[in-house]
Amino acid sequence: MSIHKADIKKVTTHQLQEMKNRGEKISMLTAYDYSMARILDAAGIDVLLVGDSASNVMAGNETTLPITLDHMIYHATSVVRAVERAFVIVDIPFGSYQGDSTEALRSAIRIMKESGAHAVKMEGGSEIRESVERILSAGVPVMGHLGLTPQSIYKFGTYTVRAREEAEAAKLLEDAHLLEECGCFGIVLEKIPAELGKKVAEEVSIPMIGIGAGPHVDGQVLVMQDMLGITKEFQPRFLRRYADLDAMITDAVGNYIRDVKSKDFPNENEQY
Repeated sequence: MSIHKADIKKVTTHQLQEMKNRGEKISMLTAYDYSMARILDAAGIDVLLVGDSASNVMAGNETTLPITLDHMIYHATSVVRAVERAFVIVDIPFGSYQGDSTEALRSAIRIMKESGAHAVKMEGGSEIRESVERILSAGVPVMGHLGLTPQSIYKFGTYTVRAREEAEAAKLLEDAHLLEECGCFGIVLEKIPAELGKKVAEEVSIPMIGIGAGPHVDGQVLVMQDMLGITKEFQPRFLRRYADLDAMITDAVGNYIRDVKSKDFPNENEQY
């Protein structure tokens, strides 16, 4: 039996909080275009993140830093058009909120107005508090991001696991409480020890979504191209590949080339 559009219950921040409260894990994947977002949404994903990882997987950049606010709005608009159920979060890109709360608010409002997305995500803790509070005061939902923060890659100098040392772990926990107190509806925890992920998820009442943060957080997120095996060179420990689309696409294209060259395509049934 097909489900009528009017019967589809959209995911909201309230529902995400209820999922944490009852112990139901939250599923989250990245999306950057209409076609893939439509498939992921229809499959039942809870949250779609229009990540600044588009800089890597869509544009081929080495880091997330080059992607612009205009680029993010373009990708977000494409994803929102495809979605009927999932909650859509958009990364505010590097340089569009750090150090200037007025610019941060302007960036968030542009994303919400021009793309129709449901929330924004920002990297950092106490250092971006003013920007977070200003955006929240305008009624825009904000998700935080702690641990490995890719926009700060040149500060860290490495993509290694964060918060192994006691001082950094204490700072992360403090920042998580701060973001909760500010009014953030959730936080992404990236590449931190599993025990720390568990501690944060237990101490902080809002949902914690992990990427390399162990099994005890409230949900998981992966980059869609990574988990579907479209990208091959990226192989961190936290990544589980659920398909090998690189091989499948390569085979399909090879078969197409062969059929064109041999004049097998198009056949009599494939012409007018």
